[in-house]
Amino acid sequence: MGKGKCIIFSAPSGAGKTTIVHHLLEKFEELEFSISACSREPRGDEKDGIDYHFIGLQKFKEYIDQNKFVEWEEVYTNHYYGTLKEEIMRIWDSGKSVVFDVDVIGGLNLKKFFAEDALAVFVQPPSLEILEERLRSRATESEEKIKQRLAKAKRELAKAHDFDTILVNNKLEDAFKEAEELVANFIN
Repeated sequence: MGKGKCIIFSAPSGAGKTTIVHHLLEKFEELEFSISACSREPRGDEKDGIDYHFIGLQKFKEYIDQNKFVEWEEVYTNHYYGTLKEEIMRIWDSGKSVVFDVDVIGGLNLKKFFAEDALAVFVQPPSLEILEERLRSRATESEEKIKQRLAKAKRELAKAHDFDTILVNNKLEDAFKEAEELVANFIN
């Protein structure tokens, strides 16, 4: 693969990484979002090719066998997420830096793959209680799914120090400002 810069935002579900990434994409025209592939069905108003590449379980497994991913993970049973090599090349070929919005294991795998060409940012919620409130306020998932996500979040929080930097998302405006500074320093 060719070379370009990558900025990786990882966090437990509900910590605010997607909101921060969307903010950065509006602020920096030299950034482009890497659309992850996944095996699950769209939720709510998610759109194929915009929020994710919804490729289904069978096709996802075929792509694994064909080595089409930079990284991939089975996040929950039969729920795979990954980064397609062609997606990264598409962005680099346009002269832009890639921005990732991925779970913690995916973020660490990307950092390992891209090494010094990547800035890995862990977005940390102020507390597990606040994280739980955020997940519940979405009103998109069952109680079982929320409990799954909280259990996973506890494991993910233990990996925060494996990232280049930790951005605590206590107050969104402050998190936006800190993220802008991190990105500006890295891409310039």
